[in-house]
Amino acid sequence: MKSSEIKDYTAEALQNKLADNEIEMANLRFQKALQQLEKPTRVRELRREIAQIKTVLKEMELGLRENKGLEK
Repeated sequence: MKSSEIKDYTAEALQNKLADNEIEMANLRFQKALQQLEKPTRVRELRREIAQIKTVLKEMELGLRENKGLEK
């Protein structure tokens, strides 16, 4: 997901996406521990996406960014 797409989500949609990403990250870590990970680069992509979502949510909380109101 691109950062320009993240900016168009509502706070509620971002919270849902964040929860999904954190679950996926836990699954990837488990696969990595069992040496069954097919795409090792997905861990890096997911970690960055989580950070971007958290940044946008924090900016909305502080009032630096407005909540778009578009549900995706």
